[in-house]
Amino acid sequence: MQGREIVITGIGLISPLGRTASENWENMKAMKTGIGYYPREGMPAFLEHLGKVTDLTLPGDIPPKIAGQLKFLNRGALLGFTAAHEAAAGAALRSSETPPSRRALYVASGDFTKVGYDFLYPAIKDATEGSNSIDFEKLNEAALSKVNPFFLLESLSNNLFSFLSSYLECMGPNTSLASLSPCGGYALELACRSISQNRADIAVAVGYGNWISDIPLYEVRELGIISRCKDGVHSFRPFDRRRDGFITGEGGATLVLEAAESAKKRGAAILGKINSTANCIEFTSASGFTVPPMVSKRCIHLALNNAGSTVGDLAFITPHGSGTQKGDASELESIAKVFEEAGTQVPVCGMKSYTGHLGAASDIAEVILGLLAVKEGIAPATLNFREADAAHMNLLLAGKHQVSEKRQFLSTSYGVGGQSSSVVVEAA
Repeated sequence: MQGREIVITGIGLISPLGRTASENWENMKAMKTGIGYYPREGMPAFLEHLGKVTDLTLPGDIPPKIAGQLKFLNRGALLGFTAAHEAAAGAALRSSETPPSRRALYVASGDFTKVGYDFLYPAIKDATEGSNSIDFEKLNEAALSKVNPFFLLESLSNNLFSFLSSYLECMGPNTSLASLSPCGGYALELACRSISQNRADIAVAVGYGNWISDIPLYEVRELGIISRCKDGVHSFRPFDRRRDGFITGEGGATLVLEAAESAKKRGAAILGKINSTANCIEFTSASGFTVPPMVSKRCIHLALNNAGSTVGDLAFITPHGSGTQKGDASELESIAKVFEEAGTQVPVCGMKSYTGHLGAASDIAEVILGLLAVKEGIAPATLNFREADAAHMNLLLAGKHQVSEKRQFLSTSYGVGGQSSSVVVEAA
């Protein structure tokens, strides 16, 4: 990566697997899953398996002058704030003497709880009572008691961005992104660019997502990319030949990045460094909702070239691993081609089956978990994995943790339309 060296001085992660980054890692190391079964009246059984954060307790040190703004943050944004609070505390960001104008902030929202008329859904449900007609008197009564009066403000995707700008005093380069994967990867790349180009000394990259409310669940079901959960909480199985889609989840993830000279000057603990980032778009002539044949091959090559690294330098690659038939096949074909050209291979690890798909939080969460894994010399297992497709039997996919002494790993994510994003990270 050209420009200044970029180090990691803070990490924060809240997911169904744990409330902190270390708790998430310890549970992942023990090969636990955060996915659970949450029955709900009128919901199809397979949509009742979710990655849900069951204990969301907000930090208690919120300044009174901005505490009132919390009411404008929806659940996904609160998860993002919780992760950002942990990362900022670990990096001692709020006590740093770095001027606010030299602090950058990039927030990626993959939260679709407020898509369409989700805010009105509880009232409509009461007014229809299972029929196709609406009782407007009941609708009016239910709207008064069951619809949040702040629904319009809650639906704005940049509320967390505004809140964190004030809370962390990040007044330098900044933006708020709202999209599907790899939205979190893009936020991370923008944060890196702001430091490498000397526009900021500290940059905070935040991703958050919430896909477990009714409307998003029904939408992803109609896209045909969600698991039928025939094996309950063990049904999310990236790269396994039996895969049939992902299980949705919710969470927040944050990285505090810093110019190496800035971190050393203020005595910040350095956890690792970002060696490179890359992003690409692969086009396909096919129509409809699909994935290009090799969605991430070019992006992986670009990230490795930018880092001055080779496949042999990596402890493992952690792909997007959505558990869909076409998506996983495209990623594995990309990786197999990269390995073939390099003449060597490394373990391939899917991480989403531990937490559920966290939307924009997943991209950053997997960087955090990958960093903690290489620090302990582990290439993580792909939870629920048993056997690969015949075409990819030779890849180093495993349902058990593997040992690795390498200090670098590559994480990649892809999204609708052939977008892909990759990052090479090295442990300190």
